[in-house]
Amino acid sequence: MDEVAPLVLPAGEPLAGPWRSADAGEVADLLLRVAGPPRGRPAVVAVDGRSAAGKSTLATRLVEHAARGGRAAALVHTDDLAWHESFFGWGALAVEGVLAPLHRGVGVRHRPPAWERRGRPGAVEVPAGSDLVVLEGVGAAQRQLAPFLDATVWVQSDAALAERRGIARDVAEGVNGDVERATAFWHEWVAEELVFLQRERPWERADLVVAGTPTIPLAAGRLAVAPGPLHP
Repeated sequence: MDEVAPLVLPAGEPLAGPWRSADAGEVADLLLRVAGPPRGRPAVVAVDGRSAAGKSTLATRLVEHAARGGRAAALVHTDDLAWHESFFGWGALAVEGVLAPLHRGVGVRHRPPAWERRGRPGAVEVPAGSDLVVLEGVGAAQRQLAPFLDATVWVQSDAALAERRGIARDVAEGVNGDVERATAFWHEWVAEELVFLQRERPWERADLVVAGTPTIPLAAGRLAVAPGPLHP
């Protein structure tokens, strides 16, 4: 377990709090209550946060909890929509290929343009009749997507710890090369991420904040959560 210490955040992002312990089921149920039961379409929950904050882990747990409760749930990663696009220029693809169809109450089988150009197999899919769709990734709660979102969670993380964790993950998974190249790519990405998030400020539109790096002592499987600005 990572050592609990005060979070150090990039300039402009306020520290959330007070933090309390919750399990993934409680977080999922809270977000579903905020989202409400949309008529004729799935609820759409965005899980946003900085790189290596813990977004994918949280999003997976939310989908798994929904499925255990008998809800048909799907997970969409913005990294798939952004594959071989500009780092943060994929908002229109998310709307046109995924979010607008979901709001029409139809299933999704979307092949982003770069998938076609580069011969990537498969598609971004959401089965018709889904009850919940979790959109996960840096920028999942950007303003361009906000009209299509029913609830938003911001995953807050310590900048230095997330960097160490992210580079180690990329090296272990064989992404972006060895340590030197993975570190160089990380810094290239974060330089754009900082500007993008400072402009978008998605934490201001969060219904709930979840700590992706430790803020309080937690039992195994528990999460540290805090109120979002929309629900103080």
